[in-house]
Amino acid sequence: MRILVVCGAGASSTFVAQRVRRAAHEKGLDYSASAGTSRSLPIDLDAADLVLVGPHLAPELERIRLEAAPRGVTVVLLPDDVFADHSGTRTLALVEDALRPAQPADTI
Repeated sequence: MRILVVCGAGASSTFVAQRVRRAAHEKGLDYSASAGTSRSLPIDLDAADLVLVGPHLAPELERIRLEAAPRGVTVVLLPDDVFADHSGTRTLALVEDALRPAQPADTI
């Protein structure tokens, strides 16, 4: 699993990428995580399976999803308090939730 964490300039995404990579490693998951910027996104998408978008880029979320869709890349908006997740475990839980297949709705 190749995770790309995107923010405006790449600084905050670097911290989130390091934390989620460490949390995945501690769980024995073969995940890589790297940081990128909204400007480098068109190139970085080719090497990603999932994109975590910094909360400050919420206004760009639809554009990012449109760019990711043809490549089959999942996009997840990170919560406002993501930078308080020092262990990366909450962020990793968001990744795992995004990778879980959708459950069919119950029908009557």
